[in-house]
Parts: sequence; C-alpha cells; structure tokens
Amino acid sequence: MGIENFSTMESLDGQETHRGGFSFENVHRNAYISQQANVSFPKARKTGTTIAGVVFKDGVVLGADTRATSGNIVADKNCAKIHYMAPNLYCCGAGTAADTENVTDMVSGQLQLHRLSTGRQSRVITGLRMLTQHLFRYQGHIGAALVLGGVDFSGPHLYCVYPHGSSSILPFVTMGSGSLAAMSVFEDRFRPDMEREEAMELVKDAIRSGIFNDLGSGSSVDLCVITKDKTDYLRPYEVASERDQKDMEFTYERGTTTVLSEKRVTLADVVVETVAQVS
Repeated sequence: MGIENFSTMESLDGQETHRGGFSFENVHRNAYISQQANVSFPKARKTGTTIAGVVFKDGVVLGADTRATSGNIVADKNCAKIHYMAPNLYCCGAGTAADTENVTDMVSGQLQLHRLSTGRQSRVITGLRMLTQHLFRYQGHIGAALVLGGVDFSGPHLYCVYPHGSSSILPFVTMGSGSLAAMSVFEDRFRPDMEREEAMELVKDAIRSGIFNDLGSGSSVDLCVITKDKTDYLRPYEVASERDQKDMEFTYERGTTTVLSEKRVTLADVVVETVAQVS
C-alpha cells in the first residue's frame, strides 16, 4: 500500500513541475502571433528622472534634476519636477510629466479646500492619503512616481509613493531612472539628525550622481528645503552640466570635401502675371 501511494505521488509531481524564477515559455508563441497577425504588443513606457529626499534635524530637503525626455530626445532642459502641494508640503515627480503635474495640481487644490474648511495647516499624511487613493484607483496606469515631503505639527515627514498606490516612509528616498546612483550616495553618507547645510549638500550630490550616471537625467539641480518656519524653493540650486565654450570654429573652406559627382538642372523661367481690377 505504501509503495502504491508513493508511485501515485511521484506521478502527480511529474505532471506539475514547479520551477523557480521567470518563465519564458511563451516568448516564441508571442513572437509568432505578432508576426502572423501583424500586430505589436504594448511595451512599458520608459521615462528618465532623478528625484530624492532626506530628513534632517529641522525638516526635509527635496531634490530633483531638470531634464524632460521624449524617448531619446531631450524635450526640456529646465523642467520643474518639484511641485507645490501646500505651504508646508512639496512633492517631487518622476514618470510621465503630464501625470505628475496634473495629479499634484489636483491634490493641491483639494488640500487648499481642506484648509479653508478646517482652518488648519495641511498635514503631510493627508496629502499622502489623497495621492495613494487616487493612484490606486487607476491601478498603476497613471505614471506618477512621487517623493512627498513636508513638516507639520508632528515633525518632518518623507514618503515614497509608487504609481500603483502603495507608499513607504523612510529617512531618505530616491526614485526615477537615476535612483540607484543617488541611493549609493545616500547609503554612503547619510546619518540621522544632520544639519541643514549638510543635508542640502547630500541631496545635491545625490542628484548630481544621477545626472552623470543616467542619460534620462541632466541639466540642473533643484532643491526645496522645508522647515517648521518657512520653505525655500531653490531653482536652480546648481547647474550640474553646463555647456563648455567651443575651442575652435567648425567652418571649412570650399573644396575641403571632395565632390564625387555633379549634376546641374536648368530651371525654366517663371512668368508672374498680375491682373489689375478696374472698378
């Protein structure tokens, strides 16, 4: 009896083989369907940005680069990626520029109505809840990856908001295509209870690391320093990749390049006739 049970279990395990890792069994099938039906399957949209934030002793420092890309083309060299949410609350956006701007503008208006209704300062957790609920409703189809930072009566707060609606609270965060380079700077130099200037230099160096190690990030470094008393939006804080002066003129005399063939076409004379209108 025991031997029969063992053979039955062995046959069942042979029918359902569980293997770890990714399965690429349908790659050739999908390629065949795409070729026969002459259709292309949707691909993930690639975006480029470096945004970061860090909590220091008296508040929060947010940072971002200023390059906006459209595929392989630099669409804007001075794009503002740090968005106003409330006087004590700002948000960095990575992903689709239209999504980040419209989502933050919408929540900013909701926060202003909330302040007018309650007569109180906006809490950071209120902005976080509005953002996460809106993004979760669209299940990640809104391409907005956000770094939310601010200071309220309970102290400084820094959150990381993902496009599908989840969030995390951390003492230092990075997002975007240059986030790995920026995170390496944070992990090397971050320490709790930093002073204001030290935190600003740390965020600046993290954004610079993303700019010089990621093709989707570039141009300048913007910073936003939020404390209990005031908010300083420094734009630009530093021009990271400034264009150098040309060392020589790139003008060449006629005949520098050899002409392999030449063809001349004689154009016919064009006669322009005008008709005078007699009243």
